[in-house]
Amino acid sequence: MTIKTVSPSKSKIGSTKPVTTKRPLELGIKVASYIFRQKIKGRKRFPMVTMLEPLEMCNLACVGCGRIREYKPVLNKMMPVDEALAAIEESGAPIVSIAGGEPTIYPQIDVLINELVRRKYFVYCCSNGLLLERVMKKVPPSKYFSWVIHMDGMEEKHDESVDRPGVYKKAVAAIQSALSQGYRVCTNTTLFRGSDVDDLHTLFRQMSEMGVEGCMVSPGFDYAAVDDREQFLLREESNEVFKKVLDPETTQDIRFYNNPLYLDFLRGNREYQCTAWSNPTYTVMGWRMPCYPLADEHVETLSQVMHKDVWDRYGVGKDPRCANCMMHCGFESATIFGALRSPRDWITMIRSGAISKSGITAS
Repeated sequence: MTIKTVSPSKSKIGSTKPVTTKRPLELGIKVASYIFRQKIKGRKRFPMVTMLEPLEMCNLACVGCGRIREYKPVLNKMMPVDEALAAIEESGAPIVSIAGGEPTIYPQIDVLINELVRRKYFVYCCSNGLLLERVMKKVPPSKYFSWVIHMDGMEEKHDESVDRPGVYKKAVAAIQSALSQGYRVCTNTTLFRGSDVDDLHTLFRQMSEMGVEGCMVSPGFDYAAVDDREQFLLREESNEVFKKVLDPETTQDIRFYNNPLYLDFLRGNREYQCTAWSNPTYTVMGWRMPCYPLADEHVETLSQVMHKDVWDRYGVGKDPRCANCMMHCGFESATIFGALRSPRDWITMIRSGAISKSGITAS
C-alpha cells in the first residue's frame, strides 16, 4: 500500500494574543449521523471512538500509568501503519484517539495521522508534549486533527505526577506553539487521591486563557500493575473531589471538554452502566479485551470484544475491578446513549453545545 506524505503548511508564529480553537460543527454532525445509522441497523453495541496504541514505549514513567508496566515485554514493538489502518477500518468509528505509550515516539506517526486525516477521520493524538515540535513539522493543522496534551496540575504537581522535573514547562511551551500554528488543542487531566483542587482550577484557567478548546477531566483507574495503588480514588472519593473541581460557582471562566452529563456523573448526581465497548482499544498485541483499562486478554477481531457474553461479565456490580471506575472511555459515551432515551437530557446537551461539539471526549 502506498500512502501519500503531506507537508505541513507554513504559518506565522509570534502572536501572543490567544486564539481559542473550536471543535468543528462537522464533528457533531458526523457522530450524530453515524449513531443514527447504527441504530437503524439494529446494532446494540458499536464503536464510537477507536483507541489506537501503535506502540507502548514512552519517554516518561508517570506514577499512575499502567501501560508501560503492563506491556513491558513488548515495549520495543511498533505497529505497522497498514495494520493500524486495517484496525481502524474494522472498527468504523468516526473518531480515532491515538495513544500509547507516547505516540510522538512512533516513527511513522506523521504518516499515520496524515493518512487518517486524508480519509476524514477525526483524529486526537494524546501526548505529553515533549516531542510535539518534531511532529508538527510533518503534520499540518487540520479541522480533522487535534492534539490532546496531558496536564495533571501546575508545575510542581504535574512534574511530580510524571516523575520528572521540567516537563510542565515543556508541555506548556508545546501547547503555546501548537496554538500559534493553528492546531486544535485540548488538555487531559487525571485526578488522583491528593490532587489539589485550587491547583487544578489555576491550571484550567491558564489553559482556557491560552486558548485550548477545553480541558478533559477524569479520575485515574486503579491499574493492578501500578505499585502505589493508594493514589487511586474510590468512587465516593471521586464524587466528593469532582463536586469541588466542577463547582459551577468557581469554574464559570473554565472551558471543560467533557459533556455536561458526564460532568454531572462525576459529581455523583447521575448513575450509568459502563459502555466501554464503544471505545475499543487496538494495541501492538491486538484488540484489548474487555476495555481500555482492563486487559484480561488480547484477541484478533473486534467482534470478539463486542460479543454479549463479554459484557455480561464486566461493569459496576459485575466485576469488582470495575467498582471505582468512572473513566470517560467507559462512561461518557454512556451519557450519549442515555440522552437518546431522555428528551430532557438531550435538551441539556443541546443547550450546552455538546451536540454540536460531538459531546464525547477522545480518550
